Parts: sequence; C-alpha cells; structure tokens
Amino acid sequence: MLSGGSVWGTLLILSCALKLSLTQDEHMNNALRLMSETPLIDGHNDLPWQLRMKFNNQLNKVDLYTLNNTHTNIPKIREGRLAAQFWAAYVPCDTQYKDAARQTLEQIDVIHRMCMKYPEAFMFATSSKDIVDAFSQNRTASLIGVEGGHSLDSSLGTLRTMYHLGVRYLTLTHSCNTPWADNWLVDSGAEPSQHNGLSEFGKQLIFEMNRIGMLIDLAHVSENVMNQVLDLSKAPVIFSHSSAYAVCPHKRNVPDDVLRKVQNKKGIVMVNFYNDYVTCSNTANLSQVADHFDHIKNVAGHSIIGFGGDYDGVGRVPGGLEDVSKYPALVAELLRRGWTDAEVKAALGDNLLRVFREVEHVNSLKGTAPDDLPIPYEEVKNDCRTSYGYPVPNPDSAGTILSLSPLALLKLNG
Repeated sequence: MLSGGSVWGTLLILSCALKLSLTQDEHMNNALRLMSETPLIDGHNDLPWQLRMKFNNQLNKVDLYTLNNTHTNIPKIREGRLAAQFWAAYVPCDTQYKDAARQTLEQIDVIHRMCMKYPEAFMFATSSKDIVDAFSQNRTASLIGVEGGHSLDSSLGTLRTMYHLGVRYLTLTHSCNTPWADNWLVDSGAEPSQHNGLSEFGKQLIFEMNRIGMLIDLAHVSENVMNQVLDLSKAPVIFSHSSAYAVCPHKRNVPDDVLRKVQNKKGIVMVNFYNDYVTCSNTANLSQVADHFDHIKNVAGHSIIGFGGDYDGVGRVPGGLEDVSKYPALVAELLRRGWTDAEVKAALGDNLLRVFREVEHVNSLKGTAPDDLPIPYEEVKNDCRTSYGYPVPNPDSAGTILSLSPLALLKLNG
C-alpha cells in the first residue's frame, strides 16, 4: 500500500506529465494553424537527383505516392504541410567541362515532368504569385534552383536559357571552383583560391542575374564571394540551405558578420538540417536545429530566416526531422521557445516571398540590353571546349578572323 506522501507524489508527477502533454499539443495545434495560414517554403530538396540515381529519370518506373526509400514523397509532403519547394537541378562537379549543361537540362526536365505527372499534388511555379496561388489550391508550388555554377558552362546565354525554362535561383558554386567563382572548400584549405572571390566575369553574372530577376544563392560559396556579392547585388540574396557558423563552425555555414550583411541586404538564410552542419558531428536532433533558428534571430532578426532542409541531398538528418513530414514538429518547437506567431510566419514563408518580390522588382532592369560579352576564352580553355566565335590571330594579316575548325578553314580557303 502506498503511503499518503507517495500517493500525492505520484499524483503530482501525473499532473505535471498531463500538463506537459497538453502544452505540447497546444504548440502543435498552433503550428498547424499557422501553416494553414502561411505557406511553408523550403529552399532546397534533392528529390530530382534521387530520381536520376534510382530510376535514371524514368518517371514511369516510380510512384511518388508509394516511394519509401527517400525523405520525400507525396504523402510525406502533405503531412509536412510543405506548400512550396525549390527542387534542386543538381549535377556533380565531375561533370564540369564535360556534360554539366546537358545533365542539368535533364534535371530541369524531370522536375517539369514530375509536375505534369502529378498535377493534383504539384503546381509548376516561377513567381511569388505562383506560390500564393498554389497555396490557395492546396498544391505544392514547385520551383527550380540550379545548384552549382558549373552547370552554366560559363555562359550568360545558358543562364538566360535556364531562366526561360523556369529556373529561379542559381547557387553560384557547388563544392568546386568555377572559372569565375571560388567555393567554400577554399575557406577550409582543401582547395586553392582561383579568383579571390569572383572574377570579372563572375561580377558580370551577378548583374545579369539581377537584370533577369533570378535569385542569387550563396550556399556553397567562399566567404569572399559572400561578401562581394552582398556588396554588388542590387537585389536581396539567399542562402538556400545553410546554417549558423557560430553554432556549428563548418565552412558551409554563415558567419555572424555575414548574417548582419544579409539583414542589411534584406536577404534570407534558409536553415539546413544536415547533421554535419547542425552539430558538426554525425548526430543531431530537432532541438539543435532550432538552436540555429534562435541564433540567427538573435544576431540578425527573424526577418532573414527560412527553412532549407536539404532533404534527399544528405545522408544524415536529425532525430525528430527524419523526413519532410516532420516540419510541423520544428515549427511547434519554435513556438515552445517563445517565437511569436508573426516571427514563425516570417520564417515559414513571408520572408522568402518578400525577397522573391524584391528580386522580381529589381527585374525592372530587364529594360536594359542583355549582357552578351562572353568570358575570355583563356579563362575556360580546355580539351573539351571549342573556340567558335572567339577571335584568333590571322597569320596573313594584322586583323583577326572568327575561330573555325580545321575543316571549316579548309572550306573557307578552298
């Protein structure tokens, strides 16, 4: 038989447990309410790369309702209240100087086809208005971000063509330097700097992205590139999937001084869930992801924060955030920590919509002519690249002629 003290102690424990459960339910209910009012926009998901690696982009061989070996499928998207997603058109760095542009076009194509195959679930989107419209229709707005400047093959014409195909952000580098920008590995010492940030062509590209209205993504770039772009760009910038360096000192994350510059530029940092960027170790949990949200808010305000899960692009995700169905749990955790409704709505989607609208506004620069000055040939010369259009010395005159193949020269002289 329990003594009187034991009974009261047991009742007190049960009462505390019930109160905690009710409080947790209240936070989750509030999270779901806020997510029904404001679209959750995630900055980066690599499902298209999984479609390539698992099915070689053959969508007839996959059912996104039953696919169960990825972080992302349609039931998980719906459970997670994922209202808008930037799908990554990613190809690895070893395609650079080879077939990066072709493979990137194929990744853009598979995103289009995914939306066409599942129109009840996905709405292809290219604007801030499209995101809002899709949300009103209970469909996931599906946008494209090209992850890595190597996909452009150092061509402004390719950049513009990808924009016409629906691409709305470009990550300037992946984990390799391009002929015009340094990547984050430069800061780790794993790769040498080639440009001390951006080359002159890299600066041209920033202005052309402003002109056409494409979001500039600084995830994966060196710190010099971060600072140079923040100084150069006429529009706000994004980090589509990066976290806070002060919380986890990994060079893929964003230092505090850069966070403040993002605030001044009215940009956004969309927090990455990859364990290695959350805790700088193999393990992490949901609360530790929330620590990054708190830190960014404390340093630069809630107006620069967003979600950038990096699902299906990483091998390790935190406990409690195992797949895209788990977003509401993170939102509930922010509420438990005292975030206001307005702050949560800003992080969910209002911040990204504001940035996107400003980039679209700066797009008024498109009244100016496209930049058609190509990158200097000596900066991209390699065995897999021809030089058509570039001037070469004419041995018979002081002038120049268009560069032609040996066969074309024979035809010209014949």
